[in-house]
Amino acid sequence: MKDLFLVTGGARLNGAVKVSGAKNSVLKLMAAALLAEGTTTLHNCPEILDVPLMRDVLVGLGCEVEIDGQTVHITTPAELTSDADFDAVRQFRASVCVLGPLTARCGRAKVALPGGDAIGSRPLDMHQSGLEKMGATTMIEHGCVVAQADSLKGAHISLGFPSVGATENILTAAVLAEGVTTLDNAAREPEIVDLCELLIQMGAKIEGAGSNTITITGVDKLHPAEHSVVGDRIVAGTWAYAAAMTQGDITVGGIAPKNLHLPLEKLKYAGAEVETYEQGFRVRMTKRAKAVDYQTLPFPGFPTDLQPMSIGLAAVAEGTSVITENVFESRFRFVDEMQRLGADASVDGHHVVLRGREGLSSTDVWSSDIRAGAGLVLAALCADGTTRVHDVFHIDRGYPNFVEDLRKLGADIERIQE
Repeated sequence: MKDLFLVTGGARLNGAVKVSGAKNSVLKLMAAALLAEGTTTLHNCPEILDVPLMRDVLVGLGCEVEIDGQTVHITTPAELTSDADFDAVRQFRASVCVLGPLTARCGRAKVALPGGDAIGSRPLDMHQSGLEKMGATTMIEHGCVVAQADSLKGAHISLGFPSVGATENILTAAVLAEGVTTLDNAAREPEIVDLCELLIQMGAKIEGAGSNTITITGVDKLHPAEHSVVGDRIVAGTWAYAAAMTQGDITVGGIAPKNLHLPLEKLKYAGAEVETYEQGFRVRMTKRAKAVDYQTLPFPGFPTDLQPMSIGLAAVAEGTSVITENVFESRFRFVDEMQRLGADASVDGHHVVLRGREGLSSTDVWSSDIRAGAGLVLAALCADGTTRVHDVFHIDRGYPNFVEDLRKLGADIERIQE
């Protein structure tokens, strides 16, 4: 039996919704708990499928993990296992974030090459290069990345691309390395800042979080901490674009608007009214959106994880939009499913041209990743009739209470098994 969504279009979404902690942060914070013996507690954790998956990874390394609603307690032993369980790790991409902490704590790490969303290649060369500059040896063997180091030493590391994953693994290794590590062209995402804040609470010495250059002075030992996960800007952005696509009115809480500055600005260009608060915002659209161009870039650019939502909005906007994908080369697989819904879209390399239509037409569509799945649901809300969205387990990996929140906002959606 597989779950699918039945989505009937035509509703104008109205109401309020609050986002919980970020998927793209909580998993890395859970991995960071490996750096200190004792119990680290995380609050505001999203109730999504990937959290118990990461629990399984940590339990396989010797930790005790208790999930109590939106609170996660991770008890790390004095002695860890350095080999991450193959079956647990290969299910999702974020599992590779245990590489840095294990190398720092154990002097060795063996992590299966991860699986996850089908959005393009995400090689580990920058992760490996960073660890090697700190004195580790790394290799890929039997489907696993293996790192080993008698001791890590501070180094100057410059990333060829501001990779979030590489930044995280280098950070979590450098905090226990001897000396100073300088990381240039570091990722600047709010989730990186969140990780740095937890590490600092644990006793790490880090300067420059949120900038292009992060400086880490290694310490001998870290201690457990208690931390609240930053709000999920991608879930919040999904609700913002849902309001614009359905000509609705949605207030979103639990998120700092500065973390969504450009996506909200794009909605203003499209004709939406946007109000911001200290920890939230409101998006109101009273007419059909105007076409707007997008190009995805690392933060503070337009997030690649909101690219499917930008395509969905462009598909029903007035005029022609060009969307450029600069981060993941396979993310336009989503466009094939949008075409099934009647979108007038054509792909040329890493660009897609969309000529907006007033409405889409219902059909069967398949999710290929978390954000594509959510984008298809939003597009189905703009279609006539009922659309069947398949492979919704992807959506469950990133959106807590997705169906319930949509129904609360007025959507006609139900989860069935087939």
